[in-house]
Order: sequence, then structure tokens, then C-alpha cells
Amino acid sequence: MNVPRSVADVLNDHVVFEVDCIDRMYCNVYVPGLQYAAGLVAYVHKHLGLPVASTAPLANISDRFSAAVHRFARDNCVPWVDFARGQRKDDVMHEYLGRFTGSEGVVFIGRAQEKTTVFRTEKRRDTAGVSYPWIVKSTGMVNQYYFYCVDEDFGPFFIKFCSYFPYNAKLCLNGNHWAQHQAAKAGIGFTPLDNAFATVDDPAGLQQICDRLGPEQIQALLDKWLAILPNPFTDVDRADGYRYDISVLQAEFSLTQMLDRPLSGRIFFEQVIHDNLDIGRPDQVTLVFGRRLFRKGPNRTPGRFRTRVITDGVTPSLHVDYKHTTIKQYHKEGRALRTETTINNTRDFDIGKRLVNLPALREIGFKANRRLQGVQRLDHDPIIGVRDLHTLTDPTTTDRGTRVPGLRLGQQRSHALLSALLIFRLQLDGFANRDLRAITAQLRGLPPDLASAGQMTYDLRRLRTHGLIERIPHTHRYQVTDHGLHTAMFLTRLHDRLIPTGLAHLANQSTPDPLCRAATAYQNAIDNLTNATGLAA
Repeated sequence: MNVPRSVADVLNDHVVFEVDCIDRMYCNVYVPGLQYAAGLVAYVHKHLGLPVASTAPLANISDRFSAAVHRFARDNCVPWVDFARGQRKDDVMHEYLGRFTGSEGVVFIGRAQEKTTVFRTEKRRDTAGVSYPWIVKSTGMVNQYYFYCVDEDFGPFFIKFCSYFPYNAKLCLNGNHWAQHQAAKAGIGFTPLDNAFATVDDPAGLQQICDRLGPEQIQALLDKWLAILPNPFTDVDRADGYRYDISVLQAEFSLTQMLDRPLSGRIFFEQVIHDNLDIGRPDQVTLVFGRRLFRKGPNRTPGRFRTRVITDGVTPSLHVDYKHTTIKQYHKEGRALRTETTINNTRDFDIGKRLVNLPALREIGFKANRRLQGVQRLDHDPIIGVRDLHTLTDPTTTDRGTRVPGLRLGQQRSHALLSALLIFRLQLDGFANRDLRAITAQLRGLPPDLASAGQMTYDLRRLRTHGLIERIPHTHRYQVTDHGLHTAMFLTRLHDRLIPTGLAHLANQSTPDPLCRAATAYQNAIDNLTNATGLAA
């Protein structure tokens, strides 16, 4: 009986290198004193010097800011895009980024109407019936200006400004892109893998670079581009303390592990999904995040605790939810196992939202990635199984440079050799060339003279090279190894029982059994999808 091993232990045998890195970050950019009505009143009364606290005078600031954005686009020949409803902004970014040739600059400016929180002035009446203005928070559809840029340190990023007071913004960046640019500057050779690394000359040096990314670098990025882009707040505003600050809206922390056998990585990950569908249960989540959960009583831990398997196209991903936080695991680009912890609310871990708390958040995120793999279990190592299958069936080259073909599954000659091993295992004194010749000819239904001694020498070399038999010292006789016996037992039964039975069931159209009905239903689903998507001929 196999004892389940943790995914972390299994991966130790197959990971070429791994990188922990802050991945995508989505930050709120805001002026702290203008996020509540009393702060806006103080801005209007004290800073602007207006007697009546109303949002009406702020329209002039909004108009001035919008005009500055259009003027910036015109003066710098920056393309302008009005996003259509439902249009994927990332697709537009990739299109324009492909044509961008500079090392730094604004790629294009996009405008979209989006619902956001705003301040409005409403009329109220006092006890005497006299009306007066009152500022309240509300929501409205407001123009948002997206500045898609390329930075020489961070690569592609965007910052979007609300065109309405208090002109809150969002900053979106990717830490893996930052690490790629820093690695290039440091002279570390690497091959990019989207927002990761396919190969790297110095994994330890790269990890040191990734560890450097923190609040200081992100704040410097914002300050740099606030000085370049149109800013709704003037120098006088900033001198009076109305400066932008940063808080963490969403932060992703990724662990990318490059596999030594990429082609078998998909099979490995599908087995991880199969064996760990219960990983989102509360008792498992407590191990992943190292936090105690209360399922009942006044201190009940809020949130959903579940496991989801989501398939995007043909790529499945495993999702584990804890409150507002999600761990996503998938096979990336057919090359690596990717584990990402996304924190959507820092309060899930009793941590503040301001950017200065990023070091504490990254510790939680990176630990969660590792703990997940420590909690996950596998009842076998699928990568080893794929490796051994290819070792048996693919050609191999000996130390002397001789190319020895593999044993093709399903081929009559290969099947006869495997069946003969089961017989020869019972012979204590082993077997010789002539013995193999007689048995395999019989199993293949051939006259003995059609199986030559030369063919048997060729087959003996194949069996020896693949470790299925070994020579008895000082003789020309051979014996079956334990590996040869186990391999022959499994593959002959697979060939003789499972495959013929399954093919017979699939061919039985008159009285279809469950296997045939399932195959037909699958084919119908593919045909319906083909017709629905317009791909049918």
C-alpha cells in the first residue's frame, strides 16, 4: 500500500528551480483627508476659501483636469482609446504594446465610464424650513482615464484616475515584470515565461532581486509618474498636505516551480486536483493559513471555505478560498507549477491596508503557497510513471553510443516479449536465446524458423537495456528482474483485458453500454460546441 506523500516532497525530485515573487498588485491611490465628507468640507472652506460647503465649485477642477489629460495626449502624440462596453482592456494593451518601441513612456490613454463612489450635494431643510447644502457620499457613472505606460524598472503598468472629485486612482503593476527588468540590468541571463521565468542562469541571484521589491520601490514608481502625468492637484494643494497615498486593494504572491519534465507536468497537476478536492475544508484551510477558525458562536469566522476546479479553455486550475483570499494553482504554459495566493482584503489577517504593510502581507502569501503544498497529498508520483513509460517505449542510447529501440506498446512482437517474461520468471535456471525464440514465435503464431537467432539477440538487447532482464554471470542465460516481472504483469494485463474490452464496448453500437454512451455523449457535446461557435465546416 502506497503511503501518500505531500506535493512538496514529490516536487523536490522534479523542480529545476523555483522563484517566490510578488505578482500582480492592484493599489488604491488616494488623498487620505478627502475620503470622507468632513474632509471635503474642510477642503472647500479652508483650502479653497469658499463660504458654502458644496461640490459645485469642484466642477471647475474636474474640467481643468480633463482638459489637461486631452492636452497631454495631443502634445505628446499619445494614442487615445474610448473603451467600448465589455471590451477587454488587457487585449487593447497587448495590441498597443506590440507596436511600442520605446524603453519608457505612455503607450496609450483610455477612457471608460465606470460606477464609482463620489460626493454629491443635496438640499436639506432645517427646523425653520430653510434649505441648506449637505455633502453626502453616493455612486455615479464617471469617466475614468487609464494611462497605460511602460516603465524602465517595472515594465508595463497602468494607473487610472477618476475624473471626479476627490480624483481617486488605481495603480496596477506586476512584480514579476519588475524582477525581469532588474535581472536584465544585473546581467542575469534568463528566458521569460509570460510573467515568470522559464530559465535563469542564477536562481539565487534572481530570488534576491525578487525579495527587494517592497513599498519603497512601488512608492517611487507612483511619485515618478505623478510628476509626468496630468495631476488634478496643484503644487499649492500638495504643499497644503493634499498628496496621494497608497493602500493595497489586491496583492498576488506567486511561487513558480519549473519542472524537469514539463510534458508530464499536466498529468502531475491533474493528479494533484484528483487527490486534493477536499483541501478547502475548514480543517485543511487552518493548516494552509495557520489561523484558527470558529464555525459557531459570536466569534464565528466569516467567509466561504471551499475548493473549486475551474477550467479556462483546456487549462484546469485548483482554487482554495479563505474569507476574501484565494489560492490558485495551475500548470503554467506547459512548463511549471504555479501557486498564487491572492489577498483581496488585508483585514482577513488583521493587517492594515496601507502600503507599509506589504512586508507582512508577503510573509502570509508566500507561507500560504508553501503550506498548501505541504498539506496536499499524492498517492503516487505521476511524473515518475510518465518517465518510466517513456524509458520503456522510447529509444535509448547506451554508454558506447549504441541506439537501442524501445518496446512499443500494442505491437505484437513487444507484447510477445513481455508475455514470455512471465513464463521465464518461473524457470530457476533462467532462459537462453533459443528459449526466447521458441516461446515468442508461438505467442506470435509464427513457425519457429521465422523467428531468427539474430532477431532474438536484438530483442535480448532491448530487454537488457531497459532493465527487464539481466545476464546470469559467466553464462549466456538470462533471468527476469523484479522490475521486469512487475512491468510485464501490468502491461500484459492492460493489453489483454482492459484495452480489448474497452474497444469492444466502444464498437458495440447495437446495444451500447455505459462506455459507448459516454463516448457518444462526449462527441455530441463537441459537435454542439463546434456548431455554436461557428467552427463547423
